[in-house]
Amino acid sequence: MQAATMDPAEEPPSMLWGLDPIFSAFAKLYVRDILQMTESTQVPGIYFYNSHPIYKVDVLGTVVCKREREDFFCYGVDDGTGVINCLCWKNDLLKEAGDPTKSGGKPSDGALGGLNPVAELEKLRQAQLSRCHLEIGELLRVRGPVKTSRQQREISASVYYKVNDPVMAGQIAWMMEVPQLYRQCYDKPFKLQPNATGSLAINPLSKATNIIKDFVKQKSVSRFRPYDVQDLLQPLIPSQHQTASADQETVAGPSSCQQLRHLLKEALQVLQDEGIVYRKVKSQDEVYHVTAEDKDLLLAVKDIIREDSRREKYSEKGCHILHILSAVRQRHSLNVSKAALELVLKSLECNSDIVSTSDNHYTVF
Repeated sequence: MQAATMDPAEEPPSMLWGLDPIFSAFAKLYVRDILQMTESTQVPGIYFYNSHPIYKVDVLGTVVCKREREDFFCYGVDDGTGVINCLCWKNDLLKEAGDPTKSGGKPSDGALGGLNPVAELEKLRQAQLSRCHLEIGELLRVRGPVKTSRQQREISASVYYKVNDPVMAGQIAWMMEVPQLYRQCYDKPFKLQPNATGSLAINPLSKATNIIKDFVKQKSVSRFRPYDVQDLLQPLIPSQHQTASADQETVAGPSSCQQLRHLLKEALQVLQDEGIVYRKVKSQDEVYHVTAEDKDLLLAVKDIIREDSRREKYSEKGCHILHILSAVRQRHSLNVSKAALELVLKSLECNSDIVSTSDNHYTVF
């Protein structure tokens, strides 16, 4: 997960940065990649990871060094891939912590034996102080824009706090989430090409997938074959003019039929990856089942959850999605993907046929 070095000439225009959803989010990048990001030549303070414009990040790591000044803390945060300095500004409570003249006084006699607002506020103040004041070895979550100061990359924290994670549940969840974000978002380059009119050119593949999605939705079909939708994609293939002169040199290339079949194949593969369609049996007769309209699949998933939820092993927490996927592949089809199963589970949950007890666990009422 390392960003490729980007040529400044390949930097996307700044007017298109907002079209990348990562630009408006706190990117959960590894510290190593934050330190290696390329700074924009158009706007200082904007950095690029695989052509994604990034200016604010979200980091979780261990404090390995600490410096305190009158107005801020400077924590060195190590996430296992590198160390970056995080500039954490003190709020008014932290500044008053060292001033004995501004500390809470003793409770009044009238408040003894009852609710003491001063004491409760002092407890709240101490709790906030404990979350903002960290020592070496403690876990820090920091979010904020990336800055370059004295030729060193650092994070100017807009939000920071100590994470209490005695059993490392938060760190494990973080280590499972970040690689998925890299695979699904960060490692896929940001590509938006403006056409001659200045508007964004839509990829023909995206048009093809949208056409097939609209077809199955409007017609409410439960299954179809490729030739049922092939003619719908014909307008996306540029026509080859037959009016060329006889002495004009012909250029070798795929025919319109070949381009159409290739586009259809790619569009169907995208729909399978998204779980919208699947092939129950892979044979020469290509039949694609629409996941949301396949009553047999919905019934099979519902029956599996109902039966297995009665077992002692799953009675309390419910059935995990991977267990359901394995059972569906044994009873219904080996070609059901996890994405397709997630759509089925979402549909069943919307219809109140099942309920999610926790993350990725399901049971019946």
